[in-house]
Amino acid sequence: MYYVIKRQEGVPFSTFIGFKVNKYIASKNNDSIILEFLTNDKKIRKWVKKEDIILLTDNKAFFLKTLKQFQKTQETQQKLVNEAQNKLDQSIETFTETMDIEINEFNEIKSSKDVPCLLKDLLS
Repeated sequence: MYYVIKRQEGVPFSTFIGFKVNKYIASKNNDSIILEFLTNDKKIRKWVKKEDIILLTDNKAFFLKTLKQFQKTQETQQKLVNEAQNKLDQSIETFTETMDIEINEFNEIKSSKDVPCLLKDLLS
């Protein structure tokens, strides 16, 4: 039995999945690895790019340790992404509120009869 950690490209960052395979076929002259799975007593082969394989081992303990480290890193990165998204959303909300206030004040001044405004004549 072999254990594989594979990179999954996603948005906004990569994620990693781990699984076990019965057999693999690799070649120096090919950029892919063939992974062989056994499902319902039927062999299924899937091609995977070598560059997407992070770990290929027969050591289950090492596989589990490495997979846990990747999952912990992923959780930390996701937390940072969520915090950054919340800060961005708050900044956008604050900016929108500030601009609405400024535009409302400008419109009040512009529409006022007793306040001379150079733009009032141009915008009317």
